[in-house]
Amino acid sequence: MSAGMRASQRGAPAPLAAGARLEAMRRRVRLSRVAVWTVIAAGPIALAVAVASTPGAVAQAPEAKPAVTRTAAVVADPGGYAQVFLGAWLRSSADDATSAQARLAQSMAPEVDLPDPAPDAQPVVQSVTAVRSVRRAGGTWSVTVAAQYADGSVRYYVVPVAADRWGASFAVTGNPGVVAGPARAGVAKSSYVVTVPDGELSSAVGQFLAAYLTGAAEVDRYLAPGVQLMAVAPAPGTTVTVQQVLAVEEDAAGEKVPADDTTVRVLAKVEARDATGRWPLAYELTLRARSGRWEVAALESGTAHVGGAR
Repeated sequence: MSAGMRASQRGAPAPLAAGARLEAMRRRVRLSRVAVWTVIAAGPIALAVAVASTPGAVAQAPEAKPAVTRTAAVVADPGGYAQVFLGAWLRSSADDATSAQARLAQSMAPEVDLPDPAPDAQPVVQSVTAVRSVRRAGGTWSVTVAAQYADGSVRYYVVPVAADRWGASFAVTGNPGVVAGPARAGVAKSSYVVTVPDGELSSAVGQFLAAYLTGAAEVDRYLAPGVQLMAVAPAPGTTVTVQQVLAVEEDAAGEKVPADDTTVRVLAKVEARDATGRWPLAYELTLRARSGRWEVAALESGTAHVGGAR
């Protein structure tokens, strides 16, 4: 046998093996098809089982459900609406239903009767202010409105108001009623019980408030690092005098500035004066010790906030 024939015989098994594998794959495909068609006749449940067990079957990814976004209903306080209505109603008269105030009141509450005040018998209304709103069932509200008159007296009215669920529309549903004013609430005992003597702390408080209220100096120089605060504009006074400084912590009463990061809370009562008069004011402050001096870390009565480094 020639060398070429021997080489040919040695190379023959490879094609045969490949052909055998191909034939085996074909048989599996045919068997799968037969299985699928068999279970189709058996019903949808069997079909699902067959597809899942068939070689090469791909598991179906669960259907993605759209995310549900819950939007909270807007609950708008109708206090402002009741305030506008009562101001127009008090300034109107049934004898002059065509006046601007009467037309405004009737446009907000067509079914409500207008008052009929006697000439010069009632003091002039200076201002009206909504002081309390109570939400009731069915989208209705009861709004208490204070009316202040030129003679200094104050009278309280309750105004019934209906609102839609989104707070986009309102309607006065009935005549106002005169009610007793709110009772005076009890006041908790003040936590500012430590008297701060004249010294580093009271001096720091006075210098800061003078800069804050008069604009005579830069406020930043009295603030702790990271605190941002602007002076009041226009300035409410040309001079500021500290009347009393009270504190919560005993550290505030010491003669010397304590260790760094010692924090105290104080209530400063001051008097601001300008050409228009004398104005007694009070401010709650938080001060922090740093490098032998007191710095303002927060102004509870104002708009101080922590920001970037100064």
